[in-house]
Amino acid sequence: MLNFGLLPRLLFFILFISMSAAVATAQSPASGVLPSTDWLVRPVTAKASVNNNNKDIVLTNGLVERRFRLAPDVACIDYRNLVNGQQLLRAVKAEARLTIDGKEYNVGGLYGQRENAYLRPDWVDALKPGDSSFHYVRHEVRDLKPLLPWRSTMWTGQSRPAAGKQLVFEYQSNLDALRGLSVFVSYELFDGIPLLCKSLTVVNKGTLAVKVDRVVNEILGMVEEESAVVGSPAQMKKPAGIYVETNYAFNNAMRYDISDQTLHWKTDPAYTSQVNYNYETPCVLEVYPSKAPGVQLAAGETLNSVRSYELLMDSYDRERRGLAIRKMYRTIAPWVTANPIFMHLVSKNDEQVRTAIDQCAATGYEALILSFGSHCNMEDTSVANIQRWKQLADYAHSKKIFIGSYSLFSSRRIDDATDVIDPATGKPGGAFFGNAPCLGSAWGLGYIARLKTFISATGFDLFENDGPYPGDVCASTMHPGHRGLDDSQWRQMELQKELYHWCNARGVYINAPDWYFLDGSNKIAVGYREVNFSLPREQQMVLNRQNIFDGTWDKTPSMGWGFVPLTKYQGGGPEAVLEPLSEHLKDYEQLMIQYYGAGVQACYRGPRLFDTEETRKMVTGVIDWYKQYRDILNADILHLRRADGRDWDGWLHVNAGLKTKGMLLLFNPLSNPITRSVKVPLYYAGLTTQAKLREKGGAIKSYALQRDYSISLPVTIPANGYTWFTIE
Repeated sequence: MLNFGLLPRLLFFILFISMSAAVATAQSPASGVLPSTDWLVRPVTAKASVNNNNKDIVLTNGLVERRFRLAPDVACIDYRNLVNGQQLLRAVKAEARLTIDGKEYNVGGLYGQRENAYLRPDWVDALKPGDSSFHYVRHEVRDLKPLLPWRSTMWTGQSRPAAGKQLVFEYQSNLDALRGLSVFVSYELFDGIPLLCKSLTVVNKGTLAVKVDRVVNEILGMVEEESAVVGSPAQMKKPAGIYVETNYAFNNAMRYDISDQTLHWKTDPAYTSQVNYNYETPCVLEVYPSKAPGVQLAAGETLNSVRSYELLMDSYDRERRGLAIRKMYRTIAPWVTANPIFMHLVSKNDEQVRTAIDQCAATGYEALILSFGSHCNMEDTSVANIQRWKQLADYAHSKKIFIGSYSLFSSRRIDDATDVIDPATGKPGGAFFGNAPCLGSAWGLGYIARLKTFISATGFDLFENDGPYPGDVCASTMHPGHRGLDDSQWRQMELQKELYHWCNARGVYINAPDWYFLDGSNKIAVGYREVNFSLPREQQMVLNRQNIFDGTWDKTPSMGWGFVPLTKYQGGGPEAVLEPLSEHLKDYEQLMIQYYGAGVQACYRGPRLFDTEETRKMVTGVIDWYKQYRDILNADILHLRRADGRDWDGWLHVNAGLKTKGMLLLFNPLSNPITRSVKVPLYYAGLTTQAKLREKGGAIKSYALQRDYSISLPVTIPANGYTWFTIE
């Protein structure tokens, strides 16, 4: 006879075991995938392809598949992650949507799906085209072309442009109001990564101007992440199987998710079988900038939408998701892997610049940036100023040193005719930084022209653009770079992007504290509070390691810069700075090791890199060490333990494609040596059975990998010090 008293406990035990197994699987590096077949460990051999069977057209690269029905109109009917088999779509939607002269028009799509919780393939044949849409005319398949005309002579971890296929659908409308308009919807599929890019182009082939108020370039009826009977969209989880990033992000957050201006999770009133009582499940993804474009499109003109990169995720694990995002950047924006070794010079005269150039050459540094507060003014295009800085640039180049300078744009006031106009008051003010110039003003257009003139004439190699356009709207109708409020954000953004494209074509490296990576910027701050550099050096060391740890989840090491105040900065006393350098060699060395050991360049801000021969030898020694292991130190970081001042902390660089497949950095903030057993995860290093480690270049020790591809490493870390291991 069945014992019903034991049944609940038995069921609980079975449920507990099942949940434990699920958690263990979720926490494994690749959900059961072997390192030899994981796209985040080894290159994938399958290439992007476009396959047409006359009824459907399929984009696939072995990792992701997106399928479109071609008749009676184009509609996406299947969007799958082939790594884990996840289907993203539950309902067919329009391919895009335009608001023209105040009225909305769908682009493509099929309609009439009665059940919106899921989509059966046999339902598709019964769906109908929209009455007032732009309709499919033709399509074209192309090889991917480089996004930017990028070139660089600086050290770069990845110089190959992305490869793949591009599928472009053309749509037109039979409506009189839309005649002459052609809409091109583009899908770009990349080799070796589950990544698609979608964008849209509107071409006015007619004779009359139209106003394009909004362009929604992506609409997906997605499978919901969770079911909640009650709750608002803000309270519910958003689908985690897709990560979307566009080239329309700003606000100085040093993070994309906060900077993004385009991702919108919406509800679906047609989804009447959803669990949520008020039909408020966030399950429709739309991509568009909220305050743009608002442009007047004249006859013969073309408008390009934002570019939305859609990266399919196969795990909830934070590290794996971060590795996927970092792989995306390396693929679509290889310029972010350029990582020159630079000094941030504070200069008062030309002789200090020459001295700094000499010191860079003497220690192995590769670049010199004239920092804020220096005597270089890139806005001065007078003959005398151009000649002065060209001579200094020529001197730097003779020493094989790149040179560049800082220039401030947005957080400054020019005058009433130039500054952005607040639409609420009709007066200057209300900008992100209070007062700021409009990039579309006469002064703003002149600012861009002066920078181009200065860079071209002097031969400068680097451009540190502090306060690039941060998204300010402007209600002025007198600025030549935009018509009025509606197009002010879009036009200013386009001007900023054009400047960065221009720099890329000339090999000019860009530091900028805003998220313009997908339009050519190379580096942003790793993320820090400036006033913390007035704290004692001991505190700075721990805080810097926290900043590095936190700032490299979604950025490659080369995408972020840190800071080391050689001289006084943001206040603080002698305990906060490194000058005199020879008196603080231990702290100087450890600060360098922390940053270079993370692959993160810091702004070493001051008048010199060394003051004595002993200091020069120390700086040169660290730079030589960094260059010896440069490839692996610029590889992705695995986050082992965040600095907390209580015990060891550290990180692990991994790249299965290198001979040195890992570099482990461990730090001890305590005043006594510590001995610990550190778990070192080596799955993403591509190792399966054995790892060979060297501590500080010493003798090899071999370790057998455990079932989770990790080793337990016994290690002793000196007091207030560090150690490092190479892994083969």
